[in-house]
This record gives sequence, C-alpha cells and structure tokens, in this order.
Amino acid sequence: MDLPTDASQAKFELYFQYHILKNRPGLLGDVASLLGMLGFNIVQLAAVSESRRGFLILTDKEESIEALKTMLSSIEDAELDALRPPSLRDRLALRHGRFIERSDAETRTYRFVRDELGVLVDFLGELLKRPGRQIVGLRGQPRVGKTESIVAASVYANKRWFFVSSTLLKQTILRNLPPADFLNDQFVYIIDGAVSCFRGDEEHQACLEEVLRLDAPIVIEHPDIFVRHSRYNWDLFDYVIELRREPSEEIRYDEYERQAAAWNE
Repeated sequence: MDLPTDASQAKFELYFQYHILKNRPGLLGDVASLLGMLGFNIVQLAAVSESRRGFLILTDKEESIEALKTMLSSIEDAELDALRPPSLRDRLALRHGRFIERSDAETRTYRFVRDELGVLVDFLGELLKRPGRQIVGLRGQPRVGKTESIVAASVYANKRWFFVSSTLLKQTILRNLPPADFLNDQFVYIIDGAVSCFRGDEEHQACLEEVLRLDAPIVIEHPDIFVRHSRYNWDLFDYVIELRREPSEEIRYDEYERQAAAWNE
C-alpha cells in the first residue's frame, strides 16, 4: 500500500471491504464499533454484493491500519477482503451498491448492460473529468445507447461535446479543425469509428489525426472497426467499455461492417 510519508500530517483515505461469513444480527455494529475504537472516521458504507460490505474510511494514524487488520482476524463471522486506497471502481461500488464488472482477460475493459446506464454515465463521466488526454473505446451493437451515454457523461463531467464523426442525428464528417476555442480539454471529442473509416476522405483522416493528438478526452465508438481499418492499434486506448442490452448479448460487427462498407458503393 502506498501511504503518505508524513503520517503525522496526512489523513489516510481507505476503501475497506469485508466478506460476511455468517450474517448474524449485530455484525455490522461490531465492525463499525471496531472502526470507531481504532479512531477511523466512516465516510460512507454500502452493501456491494449480497455477502460483502464496503466502507470509505479515514484515519490520521498509520498504526490504526495494521491494528484493524489484526483485530478483524478475531471476528469469526467476517473476513477482510480489501483495505486499500480507493479506486474509481471502489467509489462507484459504494455509490451504486455493486461493483462494475471487469473483463477477466483485459483489466482495462469494463462491462455494462442497458439497465445500468446510470452507473455507466457516472463511470464514464469520472473518466472524462480527468485532466489531459483520455481515450476511451465504447463497444456495443447499433442503437444500444452508446452516443447518448457519451453525451450524458459529458454533461456529468461538466464538459461540452463535439462530434468529429457520428450518425446520431445525421451523418457527421469533420473535414476541418474547429477554431482554437473549440480545441481544449473542456470538450469531449466523439468519434464513430465506422463512419470515420468507411466515409472519411483524406481531409477527414488528416483532421482525425489532429484531434487524436489533442490533450483532451476522446471517446471512439466501434473501436474494433476503428482498429481494424485504420493505422491505430489497441495501445491507443486507455479504457474500453462494453454496453449490451443483456449480459448474454454478443457484440458482433459483421453485419454492421457490411452495411458500413456499402456506404461508399
């Protein structure tokens, strides 16, 4: 765990989670009392699954952290799952009462279904708030809610959005960079990977390359098509988000890719 070196001045903010082995009455009270006895301030708590509770806690004493680990081992009905500086995923789990699903194969890939659009908007919005260049790929079948989620997340992040390419209202193809006032990290740049690859002429491709060099947040829909039909690879992306109508839905681009390729015929 990375802790501040000046423990006498700093307050340690931690995500603490325990697994309920036996859900007896009073267990939560026992754990909360233990935290209070050790001088922890409980900022937030929530059930993050049927058998796990999470807390956001503060302390100004590093020794309290080790004491908490030791004393939890004496509670037979619960075991320590996590005690770490909180990640964005931890904070959203506390806010929404569930963890965002992450791909087993690729840790930077996160999965959502349409019923979780509120969680998706919060998650993407927090990424878009981060300073500097953040490039996010958003996978999903047509009309699943990708563009609407990006726009809502931009509002959440208190940023304006700019369509570099899109099919939301009408097909948008940017061929010239906007004025300098529109080129900063107060905008979220939205790119439809299929439109850019199959409808973008040389002027659009040159404009696209300039946008991708901006020190600003960028979201690329259909990243698989974009990687397959451009000179860019997956190293371009900081995060990849998958949005499905239901957990079992397969994200397939075969038919959509055939339709998109026909745009130029």
